Amino acid sequence: MSTDRGTQTFQSAPPSGRLEGLPHTVSLKQGGGGRAMRALIEKLFVRDFAALPFDGVGVGAMDDGAAIRIGEEWLVITTDSHVIHPIVFPGGDIGKLSICGTVNDLAMMGATRVLGLTCSVILEEGFALESLEAIQRSMLAACIEANAPVITGDTKVMGRGEVDGVVINTCGIGLTRTLVRDNALRAGDRILVTGSIGEHGLAVMATRHGIEIDGELVSDVAPLNSLIETIVADVTAMKDPTRGGVASALHEMASKSNVGIVLDERAIPVLPPVRSVGELLGIDPLHVANEGKALIGVRAELAESVLARLRAHPLGRRAAIIGTCVAERPGSIILDTGFGRRLLAEPEGEPLPRIC
Repeated sequence: MSTDRGTQTFQSAPPSGRLEGLPHTVSLKQGGGGRAMRALIEKLFVRDFAALPFDGVGVGAMDDGAAIRIGEEWLVITTDSHVIHPIVFPGGDIGKLSICGTVNDLAMMGATRVLGLTCSVILEEGFALESLEAIQRSMLAACIEANAPVITGDTKVMGRGEVDGVVINTCGIGLTRTLVRDNALRAGDRILVTGSIGEHGLAVMATRHGIEIDGELVSDVAPLNSLIETIVADVTAMKDPTRGGVASALHEMASKSNVGIVLDERAIPVLPPVRSVGELLGIDPLHVANEGKALIGVRAELAESVLARLRAHPLGRRAAIIGTCVAERPGSIILDTGFGRRLLAEPEGEPLPRIC
């Protein structure tokens, strides 16, 4: 095997041909939650890892985590790495984001009871200990709110310029009797969102670029497990619209479920500051990351009951029924504007890099 330290080119095996259609080097859009990221994962990782023996829901499902049957329950496992600039933003910081993001991935598969979290922190030489302590306090507060203890971890320090400040990796383990997947929608199901969209990504972007706006714009980052616990028994499919936003998450759910989804644009909750910043930057809130929202599919007859329970919870007060699954145009998202209908494109990548 020969390597070049600068380009990290390995020559131990001939090209497999499976990377056809991908660029020769990794770009930021391949970490953005849209088509580009999914193509990279499917072609480079999923095919081979999914072929390994595993009795459960594994990497081939490309869901929010993996699941293993343990008696009458499912053990759900998820992992995530967190990179964001700036590391402190209105409504949170990288510490709160790391805990909430992992708790939410567990909750999206029905595991609202968190057994424990792991935490690995990679630090750049010169990172201020005062800032690190603030991040730790933020993580602790999120753990208490989610009833999710950090039970083990690891710390590494890199040289100056080798990592940008701090990177946090977390792993979560939870239990559920009701395993929820993102691929079980069927025609007639209703699509709900647990609150207004776009706050996280645009709050981070506004802070990053010093954009002044009228009204308060803060990230929605929050642990959703207590909210999801109130409705999980009636959920048919669920996903949190993080990187790539609502558009990317719904495309993935529709494609896996072999249904189309008609969205009612007028029913989608968007706060005025989000709409203002989105219009200023030319970014559709439907394409922007959220860190405290869930997209939920339910049978039509249960939609109003589920909506009422969501709205009774502090994190679900702006919940809304925003769409309907249809048999036509499977894998497509159709946006009903009130004046007509158009296809909602899936983003190639997150328009705001390093956002979660």
